[in-house]
Amino acid sequence: MNEIPRSSSKTYCMSEYDTLKKVILCQPQYMTIREVINETQKEFKDVGIHIEKALEQHAQFVNTLKEHNVEVILLPYHKKYPEQVFTRDIGFTLGQTIFVAKMAHDARKGEEEVLKQWLDDEEISYYNLQEDMIEGGDVIIDGNTIYVGLSNRTNQQAVNHLSNLLNQFDVKAIPFKAKYLHLDCVFNVVSSDVAIIFREALTKEDIDLFASRYELIDVSEEEQFTLGTNVLSIGDKKILSLPVNKNVNKQLRNKGFQVIEVDITEIIKSGGSFRCCTLPILRG
Repeated sequence: MNEIPRSSSKTYCMSEYDTLKKVILCQPQYMTIREVINETQKEFKDVGIHIEKALEQHAQFVNTLKEHNVEVILLPYHKKYPEQVFTRDIGFTLGQTIFVAKMAHDARKGEEEVLKQWLDDEEISYYNLQEDMIEGGDVIIDGNTIYVGLSNRTNQQAVNHLSNLLNQFDVKAIPFKAKYLHLDCVFNVVSSDVAIIFREALTKEDIDLFASRYELIDVSEEEQFTLGTNVLSIGDKKILSLPVNKNVNKQLRNKGFQVIEVDITEIIKSGGSFRCCTLPILRG
């Protein structure tokens, strides 16, 4: 896999911000904090998740995507997978290839099998990363640069494997404070020259790297907790974001982005927002 050509393939993705055409989601039908597996869940464990409200908010999210001409695929949900709404982590699309991830936590193991079944049914080939520990929330793509977060969910072995596989790409390992779960909870690229960042989670070296490449929108500690970085770009400088993240939204608008506010605050109680809830398979 030395070169990944552009074509009218069923799958294609080379950035986080090209026009989103096709994306995989899963309804939060069985969403629950059964076992605390991240810091956000720790905060909301006693409150719990209101399933009907989460389903209603997710439906509004899906409708918003469809209104912007995005084709939405809904994977079948299963009671044994309470985190299934977060489809981003089960894989990622790079070029024409879908890479299927290996889930690190027992509570999430098996979710990737649902994706593989759908891909098989659709006769879409994929690359299985089952020898490594990697989740899609740690993979951020910007053209020939692939940022891979080093976390409790993604290890150096996975980064090395990707580097060997993708020798035409610059695969950069980005260590960050483990309590923040995935890289996209502290950093996200929203255009070729703008990124959102929560500096406290990252090394000075990587902050300097990002500052040399992008105009940086800083996220406060409060808005990091409400996942201000975890927006979803759908192309043409349009971004889905939570209404509660007022400062991030204001900064995005000041830089010329159209911010589409959708409330999925019930879903973020489990530790993921718009990017976490989506697995793009076709952008362009």
